[in-house]
Amino acid sequence: MKVGRWLHTRFRVENLEKSLDFYQNVLGLRKISETKSPRGSRLVFLQPEAGGEMLELCHYPQSGPVQVPQDLIHIAFEVENLESFGRHASRLGYPWSDGPHQGSNGSRFAFLDAPEGYEVEIIQKGQPS
Repeated sequence: MKVGRWLHTRFRVENLEKSLDFYQNVLGLRKISETKSPRGSRLVFLQPEAGGEMLELCHYPQSGPVQVPQDLIHIAFEVENLESFGRHASRLGYPWSDGPHQGSNGSRFAFLDAPEGYEVEIIQKGQPS
């Protein structure tokens, strides 16, 4: 027995509006749906225009403060031009927190700190040799 395709990853957030602003306006994700869970959490599902897995933002204040330890988790997205994306993110108040770096396979990558302490990796694939 094995699982099927990956559907979504959940990030719990304290400030849903600030997080939505980041994921929609900085990363360009689109809102797929918004619901309330049976226990009362506000759940917002986001997805890149290219499709694929979704990000679920969960706002549930009763769980207490969100504390994401450094280097615990990150999500990664591909872009066509790392420098152009970096300028865009910086204009919106999210400069690179690490990088850009060159990978051994020719890819270039850098990191942004998203609201709540989650880390986002942005990757520009290398050109085939």
